[in-house]
Amino acid sequence: MKTLSAAKKISHDGRVVFVDDGSSDGTWGIIEELCMRDSIFAAVKLSRNRGHQHALMAGLMAVRHEADFVITIDADLQDDISSIDLMVEEYIGGCDIVYGVRKTRETDGFFKRVTAEGYYKLLRSYGCDIVFNHADFRLMSSRALNALSEYREQRLFVRGLVPLLGYKSSIVRYKRDTRKAGVSKYPLKRMLSLAFDGLTALSLRPLRMVTALGVVMLLLSAVFFVYMIVTAIMGQSVLDWKLVIFSVWAVGGIITLCLGIVGEYVGRTFIEAKGRPRYSIEKTAGLKEKQSMDIE
Repeated sequence: MKTLSAAKKISHDGRVVFVDDGSSDGTWGIIEELCMRDSIFAAVKLSRNRGHQHALMAGLMAVRHEADFVITIDADLQDDISSIDLMVEEYIGGCDIVYGVRKTRETDGFFKRVTAEGYYKLLRSYGCDIVFNHADFRLMSSRALNALSEYREQRLFVRGLVPLLGYKSSIVRYKRDTRKAGVSKYPLKRMLSLAFDGLTALSLRPLRMVTALGVVMLLLSAVFFVYMIVTAIMGQSVLDWKLVIFSVWAVGGIITLCLGIVGEYVGRTFIEAKGRPRYSIEKTAGLKEKQSMDIE
């Protein structure tokens, strides 16, 4: 930031803002001390842990009126900070959104690499406008942030919402580094939950697949009905008990699966209809107090 400021690419009033997602250790104390030592730092602390996407949104909404543009980056420092220079240049060139995109996934294990790339391909096949191999390392202008604030989903999938804004965008590619310290707080269960949130938030195709599956089952039942009539006329055995058991379990499993998919959408509609706040800010450091509530 000092280098960019000296080059007059950003203002001397630029800030580094931490978001504490309701930590229960000594993180907030360290952040507060840092903010008191140097005015370049500021911070937001959520009242409880609300998850990565809500914490990200809390930070963006807390500073969107104070900056011409904002860059989000995970605290594990795996994203290449030298790419920020290129992002700023793209912004100066007229882009409202600049996506940080990984060149490769060589730092990931085989399972994570295959599942992550497969997930992005799945989203695209479902008609979702998603930037391949992009997470949450991006630049957004104040105009883009104001537009993002109009999206009031409770189950957030920010990387899927940003492309929907439609503003001029570009991509900066970088090599993702290994984790500097600690371990990931994002286990497989939470990654799967985020993945499913993204799928249901951006596409109705799972519901349409349920409908298509119902039509296929109806056609198969019609064909099997004709088969039973023909075999009965020919004096052959119509059904075997093994086939009956298989059919009952198969149909029951398909119906349960379909009910589960429909239920997910109904449940999410129920959550959205409540209109509860997405997060509550307990305290801030170095920011105006009026920004401590999610009252858009």
